[in-house]
Amino acid sequence: MPSKVSCLYVLTVVCWASALWYLSISRPTSSYVSQLSVPARKTAKAHKSNATTTFGNIRTRPLNPHAFDFIINEPKKCETNVPFLVILITTTHKEFDARQAIRETWGDESTFSDLRIITLFLLGRSMDAVLNQMVEQESEIFHDIVVEDFIDSYHNLTLKTLMGMRWVATFCNQAKYVMKTDSDIFVNMDNLVYKLLKPATKPRRRYFTGYVINGGPIRDMRSKWYMPKDLYPESKYPPFCSGTGYVFSADVAELIYKTSLHTRLLHLEDVYVGVCLRKLAIHPYQNSGFNHWKMAYSLCRYRRVITVHQISPEEMHRIWNDMTSKKHLKC
Repeated sequence: MPSKVSCLYVLTVVCWASALWYLSISRPTSSYVSQLSVPARKTAKAHKSNATTTFGNIRTRPLNPHAFDFIINEPKKCETNVPFLVILITTTHKEFDARQAIRETWGDESTFSDLRIITLFLLGRSMDAVLNQMVEQESEIFHDIVVEDFIDSYHNLTLKTLMGMRWVATFCNQAKYVMKTDSDIFVNMDNLVYKLLKPATKPRRRYFTGYVINGGPIRDMRSKWYMPKDLYPESKYPPFCSGTGYVFSADVAELIYKTSLHTRLLHLEDVYVGVCLRKLAIHPYQNSGFNHWKMAYSLCRYRRVITVHQISPEEMHRIWNDMTSKKHLKC
């Protein structure tokens, strides 16, 4: 007889398919995207407007107070068993297939019997009530979704990442390591856990690694990565890790979050994290295992990497099944 969870899961998949079909025929994508492009910030309450905040030995008002409430939260996720690794995955409401593919492949929390690993999907609030409701139902089944009350859009990706940092610092600060990645990334968990993080060794502190980029702002307004000069006047960015995937020691989550409160917000999330790291005097380590581009699948090639970009849910399953079934083969 099917379990209650199985029935709920099947019902959720059917509901998602119906909702997305309805949205596709009744609500044009262009208008949906334009609605999400407007950031929403909660107004500070009047009795707090003149308050000051202590940060280290500096007493000052926050520049970015991050005054957003959790709409969906999993505050007890780390209470019973401290995780070795927390994986934060930025996603959007319509990406149910991607989230489910990750749950069933590299993001499966039961993959390592000897290590506790937590997977969390990060979202903002959609302008579409139907999508918000679907995500709430999904959360009730899987308990791996965190949502804050800001508008979910590409330009608010920085807020989404800071929400993840805040969650780790508040609810899971005893974890050893954190990974931030995206929903179209394939992660070679064996390489990440055993070759990079090495559970048998002493956990590192003030540690940050990924695919390090040394570049400067793009001033072309037509570019996806356009950076206005009045927002960032410098000609070079500090070294930063591609937002497709980076790993850091858990102590860095709180450091970045607190630093962000006093650092002017930038819409380019990975650049902004790099700016915060520079303020903290933490230099990101280059690791060639993190790929921020798509790679044609090859068993031996994928055994050498940590992340691969632009992987569809169907490819995720195919790659995972092939790699797990052929562990006995040598390259």
